[in-house]
Amino acid sequence: MTGLIDSHCHLDHFKDEEIPGLLAAAQAAGVSGMVTIGTYLSRAAQQKSLTRFSTPDVRIWCTVGTHPDSVGEETLPEVEDIVQIASASEVIGIGESGLDYFHGEEAVRPLQQESFRRHIGAARELGLPLVIHARQADDDIAHILREETEQGAFPMLLHCFASGADLARCVVDLGGYVSFSGISTFPKCGEFRDVARSLPGERVLVETDSPYLAPVPKRGKRNEPAFVAHTAACLAREFGQSEEDFARMTTENFFRLFRKAA
Repeated sequence: MTGLIDSHCHLDHFKDEEIPGLLAAAQAAGVSGMVTIGTYLSRAAQQKSLTRFSTPDVRIWCTVGTHPDSVGEETLPEVEDIVQIASASEVIGIGESGLDYFHGEEAVRPLQQESFRRHIGAARELGLPLVIHARQADDDIAHILREETEQGAFPMLLHCFASGADLARCVVDLGGYVSFSGISTFPKCGEFRDVARSLPGERVLVETDSPYLAPVPKRGKRNEPAFVAHTAACLAREFGQSEEDFARMTTENFFRLFRKAA
C-alpha cells in the first residue's frame, strides 16, 4: 500500500529524537504524509516546529487550535487570534475543536461551545478545514454546524469517528468529510464500519490519532503514523476495494479537503 496520509496524529506526544524513526517506519508502511494536530492554541509554535522534520518522502503538516478538553486551561481566543496564528504556510487546518461531554463537566459546556464557534469562524474566514472532535455531544455538534453553516459554509472533517450515524450524515450533507481511526478495526465496533461503508467513498479519510487507539493487530501498543496502514486495509475490505485503490481514494480526498497541503 502506498501514498497513505495519516490525517490526524499528535507528534507532540513523541520525543523529538523519536520522530525520524517514526517517519522511516511510516514510509516503509506506505505513508507519504501526516498531520500533527493542535490541542492548545497557546502551543501553536510547537506544532509548527514539528513540520521541520518533513522529508522528501514523508511530509508533515499541522493544524492549530484548542481541544474542547483544554478550554478551561486556555484564554478563549478571538477569531482574529486564530486566523493570525493559522495563516502560516505550514498550517493547513483549524483545530481540533468541538465538544466533549464525556470528559467535560456540564458547567464547562458553554465555554466549549463558544470556543467551537470561534474556531468555526476562523475556518470560514481562512477557508481551512475545521477538524472536529465529537464525544457524546452529537446533537449539539450537529446543531452548531447547521446553524453556523447558515452564516457561511466552511470545510470540515469529523475526526476519529465514534459517533452516531446521524452526525456522520449531517457532516457529509454539509459538505464535510469523516475520518476513521483504529477504532474501526476493533472487533466489537462493527457499527462504525457500517457507517463507513454507508458513506460516499469520496468523503472518507483515515487517521491514527496516535499515540492513542492503535488498530488491530497493534492494539495495546503505542500507536504511530505507520499503523494507519492497518486501518486502511480494514476499511478497504469494507468498501470492497483493493488496498491500493483505497489508499489512492483517501489520499485524493485528503488533498481535496486540505487544499493548502497541495
